[in-house]
Amino acid sequence: MSDESRPSPARPPLAPATTPVAAVIPAAGRGVRLGPGAPKALRALGGTPMLIHAVHSLAASRHVSLVVVVAPADGPAEVKSLLDAHALTGGPTGGSRGGTDFVVVPGGDTRQESVRLGLAAVPPEYGVVLVHDAARPLVPVDTVDGVIEAVRDGAPAVVPALPLADTVKEVEPATEPGAPERVVATPERARLRAVQTPQGFDRATLLRAHETVTEDVTDDASMVEQLGLPVVTVPGHEEAFKVTRPLDLVLAEAVLARRRLNDGY
Repeated sequence: MSDESRPSPARPPLAPATTPVAAVIPAAGRGVRLGPGAPKALRALGGTPMLIHAVHSLAASRHVSLVVVVAPADGPAEVKSLLDAHALTGGPTGGSRGGTDFVVVPGGDTRQESVRLGLAAVPPEYGVVLVHDAARPLVPVDTVDGVIEAVRDGAPAVVPALPLADTVKEVEPATEPGAPERVVATPERARLRAVQTPQGFDRATLLRAHETVTEDVTDDASMVEQLGLPVVTVPGHEEAFKVTRPLDLVLAEAVLARRRLNDGY
């Protein structure tokens, strides 16, 4: 059969523009690389916990009508009180503000388990689900909307991404910390991207991924890749960086200060 006569792969059905969008924010990790202290998501940024900034960033999208926060297993009450203090919830497990509902659920031992537990709390009418790192507190709303629009255009999985500025080397990992590592390859930088969150998914696709992929992964999009389904990128943003180390927190403070000066954020 020629390429011209071969049937094209079936295109996933489009998520209608009216399909409700939910966001899951796993915030159950300790964040040990950031140093001793409170869990990373609860560290202060400009006087406000990073988690609150992340929740606001997702809720700022007019498309997002539900945010599910996945708290540490022993911390839902603390996180619920924190959201209450910032006028984000109003009931025993959640509430609403400005057309967005909020729910807090306990997480698991791994990020993957926490996302699965958060996804289980999303009602079935939500056809598009975002998964966002609480440690990316300053993602712009345009990035959130771009991910949602790409899912609604038919992509089963969407990740915001940036081209790399640095050359990347593949190495043989050292057996001891700090030991020299032998370079084995230099990937073509033009084909590489640094991915961010929120990652967006057709709900049925994400459910299938979490039911099928059992090994631990670093992001949800890689689970969809293992299903053999396409994952596409949309432009990310330099301010959607992940706060992992103390220097990242300094940079985030600088970004937030600039926003407050320029935009009254």
